[in-house]
Amino acid sequence: MDARWWVAGLLAAISCATAGAQATREEKCPASKDLVVQALETAGPQGTPKNFADALQLLKRASSMCSESGDAWYYRSLIERRLGNAGAATFSIEQAKLVGSDAMTQGLQPFTLATPAATPGRRGTGDATAGSGVNKSTVAQKWALVIGITKFSDRALPPLQFTAADANSFAALLGDPALGKFPKDHIHTLTDEKATTRAIKQQLNWIARMAGPNDMVVIYLATHGTPRTTDKVGQLNYILTYDTVLKSTETPDQDALYATALPMVDLSNAVATRVHALRTLVVLDTCYSGGSLKNGNLMMGKLKNAAPSPATLQRMSEGSGRIIFAASRDDQESLESVDLRHGYFTYYLLKRLTESKGMTPLTQVFNTVQKDVSDRVAKDGAEDHLQQNPVMEQSKDDADFALGIATGAQVAGVAFPPKP
Repeated sequence: MDARWWVAGLLAAISCATAGAQATREEKCPASKDLVVQALETAGPQGTPKNFADALQLLKRASSMCSESGDAWYYRSLIERRLGNAGAATFSIEQAKLVGSDAMTQGLQPFTLATPAATPGRRGTGDATAGSGVNKSTVAQKWALVIGITKFSDRALPPLQFTAADANSFAALLGDPALGKFPKDHIHTLTDEKATTRAIKQQLNWIARMAGPNDMVVIYLATHGTPRTTDKVGQLNYILTYDTVLKSTETPDQDALYATALPMVDLSNAVATRVHALRTLVVLDTCYSGGSLKNGNLMMGKLKNAAPSPATLQRMSEGSGRIIFAASRDDQESLESVDLRHGYFTYYLLKRLTESKGMTPLTQVFNTVQKDVSDRVAKDGAEDHLQQNPVMEQSKDDADFALGIATGAQVAGVAFPPKP
């Protein structure tokens, strides 16, 4: 009897120790994953040697905290190779193979641009000769991913009013044969329960797979966004998807946020390193109030909305042929209007694109929309001294194109570097 009790006690102790080790891994791995995302934000395709050295230290900490993090090992191998450390790169990739890495399986290359970086003084299209200036090209195909999230599975997250309607209206404009001229089966729209983190990442991969260099890509996103201060470990922006879990806006669960939300750097990397289309527009309406300008306040609790940071927009525009619209500065909210039944930015963007039948260059459209939004919000929100100032970022080739260019049409003056 005593022997049996002794064996049972030993097994119980072993079980407790194993459970404790598992709990420790579970506590460490979310923080480890956060460090991986932070490393990706630290060292972009056009990062400096110091950026890569800093990112490597973050990845070393990540793999030390959680040796099962295959992505940390995989990204370590890419950076080690870039820094000329062949032996360390081989060791890291073997570790990634041993534990498994989703990023390695997908062949992600977050440190390599999908489009060539602009060369000063060289503008034009792919069939141009260096220095020849304006050239002609054709748009082969047009692809779009449109996302709008009004309600969330986590009831701690306050619903929005018009984001799904904004997305559907934008998708309808793109598919209009007289305006956007996008083939309707080339427009994928995700709203509310369809817009999970997994679904959005899958659709980003779809558009990256489908679009070639001579194509046009549009990505539109309207939902809540979180500020960097919400993420105590990585200081990262997140896009809140339908299945994001925060549990509380007073004290957000940071592990749940990382596990369920979409890091803004994932979107930035998809655009900069996976989308090969040399005409790419990204529209980010990712920072809404918890209601309308007239009858709503900021997101409930201590959690505040935040637009993408200037560094995020800059990362997204790396390469060539990129235009990024953000509905507000990163210290402002992007507001909704009960009177307009839309977010202010999307309402005026739709209005100006419709008026021009999609044929006005996007930078000119933005300049008009920027004034429209700033003036209207200042007027409607005068009592509360509200402001909303949209911002635009372009790749260094001063990319510009009209949204309504028809496929197969000859286009003059599309800006991106010629082939060498």
